[in-house]
Amino acid sequence: MSNPDSGTPQRVISHFTNRPPEQQSRGWSELWDLDQSHLWDRAKPSPALVDLVESSLEVLPISRQGRHPGALVPGCGKGYDVVMLALHGFDVYGLDVSAKGVEIARQYAVTELAEPKEYNFGEKEKFSAAQPGTVKILVGDFFNRQWEVSCAQDGCEGFDLIYDYTFLCALLPEMRKDWGRRMSELLLPTGVLVCLEFPLYKDLKALGPPWGLRGVYWDILAQGGDGIMDEPGEEIEPAGGSFERVFYSQPPRSYENGKGTDMISIWILKQ
Repeated sequence: MSNPDSGTPQRVISHFTNRPPEQQSRGWSELWDLDQSHLWDRAKPSPALVDLVESSLEVLPISRQGRHPGALVPGCGKGYDVVMLALHGFDVYGLDVSAKGVEIARQYAVTELAEPKEYNFGEKEKFSAAQPGTVKILVGDFFNRQWEVSCAQDGCEGFDLIYDYTFLCALLPEMRKDWGRRMSELLLPTGVLVCLEFPLYKDLKALGPPWGLRGVYWDILAQGGDGIMDEPGEEIEPAGGSFERVFYSQPPRSYENGKGTDMISIWILKQ
């Protein structure tokens, strides 16, 4: 999404003003086709996600009996996080609505997997020797199941890990409940949804994208709400949503765009 410190957030906001939900995908594709991806591009994988997957946190999926855990990155952009996860042993699907974006991401993946840059690792000596997983980047609409056919042909019927960063904040608020529903459909019963929550500093009533998300993840995932609010609600337990939050922490490293407010949350499906 747009970089709040780049001087260009208004350009993205105005591009999406008055666009209904059914025209959101086209809006992002138009920006890719106009070579405007610099408005949101971070130029490297998430430092917070790198540190998380190298943390050996017990809740994270691991390889079992020679099978790499499967991961999904919706709204994957140029594929930085997709490739980084593959370099840490995941079989990763990246998904984006833009054919041009997917083409760029595929080219990046080929180059980066052959000769990974330092930014893919926190402790390169320890993790660069890991057997990398595979990368497959698809053109598709997250809310339309057609792209799942390609996954099923590979034997993938769900994901051990799904990563959200600057995807939920790109969606119109009225699309948030469907985002939560789709996450529950795509995640394996034993899988984890990892969210780098951003932007948490932005007023919930301010126009996006990126739309402010303080309290929104909890409302959708834990409470089962629609995620539409003017002020963050209280985090009340027990909650009636489909997900349980099992980890919540401020990452020691994250993008500067988060202004020191980014949080990492990990969610599992309630059994």
